[in-house]
Formats: sequence, C-alpha cells, structure tokens
Amino acid sequence: MAFQIIWSEAAYEDLRDIVRYISADGPEAAANLAHRIILRIENASEYPFSNRSVPEKGEKNIREAILKPYRLIYSVDDLNNSIHVLRIWHASRGIPDIE
Repeated sequence: MAFQIIWSEAAYEDLRDIVRYISADGPEAAANLAHRIILRIENASEYPFSNRSVPEKGEKNIREAILKPYRLIYSVDDLNNSIHVLRIWHASRGIPDIE
C-alpha cells in the first residue's frame, strides 16, 4: 500500500519554479519534467525506504530520490504511512536547505 504524499510549501514552490524556468524554453519539456518528478515521488510513496538517506542529514527517515540533476527530498513518517516532500533541489545549488 502506498504511503500518503504530503507536499511542503517549499517543495511545491520548488516544483512551480522549476516548471516556470523550463517552460521559458519549452512548455512541453517543462510539463514532461514535472510529470517525471511527480512519478518519481509516487514511486517513493510505494517504496519509501528504497532511496538513499540524505548524506547531509544523517537521519534514516530523510531520504532522496535522484532525477538528475534534481534531488527529490522527502521524510518518511512510517507511523502515519506518509511521506512529506520537503524540497526539490537542483544539484548545482549545493547542499539542500532542508528544514
């Protein structure tokens, strides 16, 4: 059974900003990327511990799925069967700002 997906405001803004930026060059490419990001998050909800822990955090419940060049960072709440999408971080931005 898939975990519930809960988006943080920061992650939602990250996705919106990415789509806006990419759509300046090609709306179809932006829509395709957004779709791939959402699919990767949905996959994480099916298998929340299948992705690696975020190295900078060192906490087993803070995980990341990689969709180059993006890091899709989420926390796993296994007591409530949910994942919380924290950030969608472009790798060139350095270490993710995770609250």
